[in-house]
Amino acid sequence: MAEAGSQAEPVVLSSTPLEGSERDRALELVEEIQEDRASRRLLPSQVPHVLLPYQARWHEDHTPVRFCVKSRRIGFSWGALAAESALEAALAKDAGGMDQHYMGYNQAMAAEYIGDCAFFARAYGAAIGAVDVWRDVVLVENERRDVLRYRIKFASGNRIEALSSNPYNWRGKQGHARIDEAAFHDRLREVVKGALAFRMWGGRVDVVSTHNGEANDFAEYERDLVAGKLGWGYHRITFDDALREGFFRRVCLVRGLPWSQAAEEAYRSDIRADYPDSEDAAEELDAVPKRGSGAYFTRLLIEQCWEEGIPVLRHARPAQFVLDERRAEKTREWIEEHLKPVIDSLPSDRATAYGQDFGRSGDLSVIWILVEEAAARWRTGFILELRNLPFDVQWQIALHILTNLPLLRNAKFDGRGNGQSHAEAALQALGPAFVECVMLSVGWYAEWFPKYRSAYENRSIVVPRSEDLVQDHRLIVLKDGRPGVSAAKVKGSDGKPRHGDTAVAGVLAWAAATERRGLPWRPL
Repeated sequence: MAEAGSQAEPVVLSSTPLEGSERDRALELVEEIQEDRASRRLLPSQVPHVLLPYQARWHEDHTPVRFCVKSRRIGFSWGALAAESALEAALAKDAGGMDQHYMGYNQAMAAEYIGDCAFFARAYGAAIGAVDVWRDVVLVENERRDVLRYRIKFASGNRIEALSSNPYNWRGKQGHARIDEAAFHDRLREVVKGALAFRMWGGRVDVVSTHNGEANDFAEYERDLVAGKLGWGYHRITFDDALREGFFRRVCLVRGLPWSQAAEEAYRSDIRADYPDSEDAAEELDAVPKRGSGAYFTRLLIEQCWEEGIPVLRHARPAQFVLDERRAEKTREWIEEHLKPVIDSLPSDRATAYGQDFGRSGDLSVIWILVEEAAARWRTGFILELRNLPFDVQWQIALHILTNLPLLRNAKFDGRGNGQSHAEAALQALGPAFVECVMLSVGWYAEWFPKYRSAYENRSIVVPRSEDLVQDHRLIVLKDGRPGVSAAKVKGSDGKPRHGDTAVAGVLAWAAATERRGLPWRPL
């Protein structure tokens, strides 16, 4: 079993309530998530009747430490964790009530959880105060981190706190610790070790997650439970288990749809069809950890940053196009018809950033353009995928983009192998203040993929709704504790192979966006 290294405990440097526009944005996120939830249509009188058997079994399990491995999308955090948190916080301490401390791994999870708890509190008729938000500045291994903490106070004197990330110092807290999507937390063993101290004063601990690879600490905890080495309460719920216990009937109830067996079978097929890779489906729906290293990006992480309507352009040519004497002319025509209108639609007063992962015939070339939307927040302007295009044509397209993007801040190119000639050409055209030829390496990925993932965790990036994008990012895996691109390939929506191409272009674009190199470039 993997052992955690010796690490200093996180130290809370300061804790202050959010104010002004920051507080407004944090609370607006809670409201936005609740507005999107179908459960908001439920009447308070319906709530006691909507809990499903697997959620009820969780409520009935009073084991001090409970563990659950589950399918994605089955309402477990809502009906098991949040529903129980609101109930326990509403009770007086002498009746079994206690403080609730929830830990997800990003702000969106914390905002969703606190909103769900407020929903259940109202359904139970519990008296609660308004949701407030605090910022804790935490020192972790000499690195400062900001942790947002949503909080609701109950008339019972108890409170529910939902933290935006780990690691977090549990010291000095009592009550019920709930670690959600535990397999995706950094240093899970340290987090669990700190939470188990709650037991000394009669507290409880929950460790809940979808799997994230068989080498993950969460999967090792499950193996120990199955082997009888741990005395924790153990729950396992697959997607099919949830369907058998009435999950789709509840989906129909909250959405106001009629239930039928045919509709349920179609629903099951549609959900499974979302996963082109059978191992991904087994991991996320059947509670079977994926062989090898765990995916660094989860589907949930990418989906929460999706937005409809962001252009994803695709341009492919047959192999013989390399000898077509009119290829430059045909490419100009394609640019005028398809690419130029998209570039012209970008806001002229916002900075842009360019990232490109190069491919010729085996892999895609992907160009990802980001547009600055606000401080520390970037929206995808467009993504362009090029398949099987000759080198000169690819450069023709790249040069048009580089010289026509408004307020280009920075461009980063894959400078390895075949991509090196394009990277150097861009460097010569725009200069080193605006272009970097990145020699992608284990070290570079180790520096930038964590920053790129944090952008998704904090919703600092907006990306197109695209299954191909999800599958590409799922090919970023941990190798010896460092994120890198898996050797595996997946079949894309066009039936052609993909190899993490948009993930590499995306991290290059994010590095270009967030690493200032000079004033925005304009053509002379």
